Amino acid sequence: MKARSRPGQSRRDLLGLMAAAACPVSLHAAEPGVSAAEIVIGQNITLQGGKNRYGVAALDGIKLHFDSVNAAGGVHGRKLVLRTLDDDNSSAAAEANARKLLAEGAFILFASQEGGPSTAVAKVAEELRVPFFGPMAGSPSLRRPHSPMVFPLRAEHRDEFRALMEWGQRTGLKTVGLLHADSDVGRAHLENVKIAAAEFGMNVTLPLPFKGDVGDAQLDAMAGQIAAAPPDMLFNHGSAGVYAKLIAKARKTRIKTTFMAVNSGSTQLAADLGPLAHGMVFAQVVPSPWERKHAISREFQEAMGRSRPGVALSYGGLEGYLTAKALVMSLQATGKTLTRANFVSTLERSNFDLGGMTVRYSNTSHDGSRFVDLSMYSRDDRFIH
Repeated sequence: MKARSRPGQSRRDLLGLMAAAACPVSLHAAEPGVSAAEIVIGQNITLQGGKNRYGVAALDGIKLHFDSVNAAGGVHGRKLVLRTLDDDNSSAAAEANARKLLAEGAFILFASQEGGPSTAVAKVAEELRVPFFGPMAGSPSLRRPHSPMVFPLRAEHRDEFRALMEWGQRTGLKTVGLLHADSDVGRAHLENVKIAAAEFGMNVTLPLPFKGDVGDAQLDAMAGQIAAAPPDMLFNHGSAGVYAKLIAKARKTRIKTTFMAVNSGSTQLAADLGPLAHGMVFAQVVPSPWERKHAISREFQEAMGRSRPGVALSYGGLEGYLTAKALVMSLQATGKTLTRANFVSTLERSNFDLGGMTVRYSNTSHDGSRFVDLSMYSRDDRFIH
């Protein structure tokens, strides 16, 4: 077919039309974030300018694995390009970051941290129909109701609560307190604790909601509530900095409450409390990064020894590493022809072993891993599983 010019049409415009007519495929845009050479991964994470030690360690673990994969040639010949934005633990910033990452061409959203920001990223993922893989948060809203685009990896806080209460029941503890955010997510955690407590024949006697701008006055009031009616055991659902301050204040009253904690920020919590953390029991959603019982721990230790000599091992680093490994395994399984649709389809048929942690997804359940282990912080400042 002969191309004819129109009045005002330049020779350059005409040549462009002729080229498009000859090669119609050039009119079709490639999948966002995927080229012959690269896969762009968009990550919003809570770093707080370096103050969030768990987030910083997790990001380093992710980079550790991605660097090794890229050095070996990438995934089906494509290098992994990680674009990371810090949400400063703000849900509004997390949502804005997610939209920015996608607008700038990310293939998927990946590995956020903290419940509020992760929920905000999940909202964007569902709205724009983009896969969101590996949020490192235990919020129930990431799993219920079922979100077709959201694929958590780690166990949720509900599984951690159950593990802590089961240990408490075995050691004769009967009443429970929960430090929780005064938010919809925090109240959902409280309901899960009440359900589990009833199953174990225990009672939730002290819910402790706190506002986002919690200060010394509110912490003093909560410490007073604990002293006035001390539960046998008390744990949190995150917010390690707030929880450490509360424990320090409550300990001054010499109460006999057994303080316990979930995985999020456990290393930070123990470091902040020092000797006050001795004997505390923590739920962990990854194996011990120091022991060698699990293959994923041994792999992480060896990778750190090669690329990060002298850098301390941590739960955050291991969680980041194994979350990155799970993403790489999923991309490899999807194959050379990589689209968002076939990536989701692959995930929903996945059942793989990361090296002692089993991860499963289906088209009706995106639970991922249910792995929960317990550790105790010892008098020589170690986590013993």
